[in-house]
This record gives sequence, C-alpha cells and structure tokens, in this order.
Amino acid sequence: MAEWRYNLDICRKCSIYVPYVKEENMVQLRVIAQDAPPPIVGFSDAEERAMQRAAINLFDRWELTDAEAATLLGGISVRTFQRWKDGNLGHVGNDLAARLSNLMGIHKALRLLFAENERVYAWIKKPNTAFGGNSALGVMLAGQLTDLMRVRRYLDTQRSPW
Repeated sequence: MAEWRYNLDICRKCSIYVPYVKEENMVQLRVIAQDAPPPIVGFSDAEERAMQRAAINLFDRWELTDAEAATLLGGISVRTFQRWKDGNLGHVGNDLAARLSNLMGIHKALRLLFAENERVYAWIKKPNTAFGGNSALGVMLAGQLTDLMRVRRYLDTQRSPW
C-alpha cells in the first residue's frame, strides 16, 4: 500500500490550496492562476451622508437614547453620534455602512408592513415571540451587525413569505 503525504504550500497571490501529484505517492499543491477579486463596491460620500441623516431621524422617531444609537451603529462613541446630530457627518467604514444600510432596510420593511406611522415606529420596542419575547430593539442592542441583519431578515420574510 502506498504511503500518502501532504505538502501544504500556499499560493501567495490567491490564498487557495489546490492538490496536484508531484511524485507517484505524494500529494502536492499547485497554484491556480486567478484574477484579483473585484473591488468592494461601497457607497458614495453623498449616500453615506444621506444614510447618516436618515439614521438620526429614525432614532429620533424610535425615541432612542444617544447611547442606544451608538450601540446600533457598532459602538461608535456617543460624542461621535452627537456630532452627527450637530451636522458633522463624515466618511464611514464598511461595517458602519452595512449597519446603516440594514437600518434603512428595517425602516423600509416596517413602512411596507404597517400603514399607520404609530405602528411603524412603536413595533421596534414591542415584545415579539419571533425573538423569544424580546423586542427587535433588544435583539439589535446586542451590538453585532448580525443582530441587525436578523431583524431585517425577519421583517423581509414577513412582508414576502414566499
């Protein structure tokens, strides 16, 4: 019976392991040429500022404290959020842009689900069996991007169950 040995040689350019046979009973890795991944498409500065302003207005309608808002925004400092409210908006990184985008998606889904503004803005603090009796705000205040995504996915399934 042949003895198999593995030589794990990493491709420096593309970080992909691919096996190939170099000698009769020895498995090796060879590099597969690969184009560079496409650049991450982000938001323009104008889109980022628009999402920041929308988030400020949304948090006001949800009646959140500045500390709660800062948590939903990924743990930015309360002072930074207060500067946003004063109109000092700036560039946001990928994580914060994803959070803002998910918050806008949550708001959009609520507007599509409920005709009455009171229900749109009150729902976020109501206990929900889908979240184990916790409110959507309680879920999101756990602080992870995936917590925002969980609430958004739930709302998206509620408005289009197919």
